[in-house]
Amino acid sequence: MRPIYLHKEDNNLTRKILLDMAYLVTNNKIRLPKEYYEEGLYLPFFSANNNKQKDKFFLTTDKIILQDDNYFYFPFPFKPEQVEYTEQ
Repeated sequence: MRPIYLHKEDNNLTRKILLDMAYLVTNNKIRLPKEYYEEGLYLPFFSANNNKQKDKFFLTTDKIILQDDNYFYFPFPFKPEQVEYTEQ
């Protein structure tokens, strides 16, 4: 499986955070270390209906489905091919 990155736009720059791919593939959930979380993180994806229409899935606190001492867990409601491929 190819790497998937979260994006954060700040001052005309886009920062990327690599997702834990082993956890994502095994559990179909995004596992994000708490120290990496900040407002504005999103996952770029293509709509299931229109493969050309790009959209953003923002990781907001209301989307946290689980948390422990070190991680936040978010749903991953996409097929891997829907997620936009970006190189590092």
